[in-house]
Amino acid sequence: MRAVALGGGHGLSATLSALRHMSEVADVTAVVTVADDGGSSGRIRRELGGLLPPGDLRMALVALAAHDDGGRRWAELVQHRFGGTGALAGHAVGNLLLAGLMEILDDPVEALDEVCRLLGVRGRVLPMSRVPLDMEAEVSGLDETHPGRLHRIRGQVAVASTPGRVERVWLHPDRPPACEQAVEAVRLADLVLLGPGSWFTSVLPHLLVPGLREALHETAARRVVVLNLAPEPGETADFSPEQHLAVLAAHAPELRVDAVLADVAAVAVPHRLRRAARAMMGPGGRVHLAPVAAEDPLVPRHEPAALAAALREVLAASAPMPAGRRA
Repeated sequence: MRAVALGGGHGLSATLSALRHMSEVADVTAVVTVADDGGSSGRIRRELGGLLPPGDLRMALVALAAHDDGGRRWAELVQHRFGGTGALAGHAVGNLLLAGLMEILDDPVEALDEVCRLLGVRGRVLPMSRVPLDMEAEVSGLDETHPGRLHRIRGQVAVASTPGRVERVWLHPDRPPACEQAVEAVRLADLVLLGPGSWFTSVLPHLLVPGLREALHETAARRVVVLNLAPEPGETADFSPEQHLAVLAAHAPELRVDAVLADVAAVAVPHRLRRAARAMMGPGGRVHLAPVAAEDPLVPRHEPAALAAALREVLAASAPMPAGRRA
């Protein structure tokens, strides 16, 4: 089975770790957002100009690194951040490695493939676009006297941390070109996962790249939305599970999925989620509720083995492919 996971940051890492638990998945491709403008990635973008932000790409590479001694040692080095107060302080070694390779090779996909070989990655890590992107949003609730007034904010960090309510997001440049290898991976996949992750800044951006959105519409793969365990402070504060789906539908009305997977403890009113999902599903689509959260009282996160088991149940329950879709 060929699986493609779309997202960014810790959410994508959780999905990739789950896919590694599935022996039936022989090939994994991570398609990663490239709009990060904060931290080490933001500094590299500002100082070197024109390079893809490497942070989310690095995290996906580490999630897929080999579990042998060599893979673990290289993964540890790639994740290592410099301390101190100088120019290197806060930079991850892997971010600098990727930035250097992208400059030398002048091809971000070739640079990522090189690091995949170094880490013994089972699969591939690809950017959703070969060009760095910027994010902009309309946000309400920033003006106490006029709470419905919309304000524009720019930058992924600003969107993720806004105290207001995000109403809509878009990318710059408008209608950005999709990475052709990512489009091909989605078209040829047997399973495509969207989410979990920061909803507006890691999940939604994939639907704002026309080439990827079209590939998601046309692929014969099982398309599964994996919902977050809890609302995130800032961009999805107080969001219900069904509101997450409503946001997807508003930004990509033509999107159809085969299943929605959510943690059973995170869904207070299951029938509302099923009703919201119905509008996005084709024939035979289902909402699956399963215990997929790790027992961590401080940070909500998916437990890879539990998420893998739930994905197996989703695949087993999937309806036969409609006529005209690839066998």
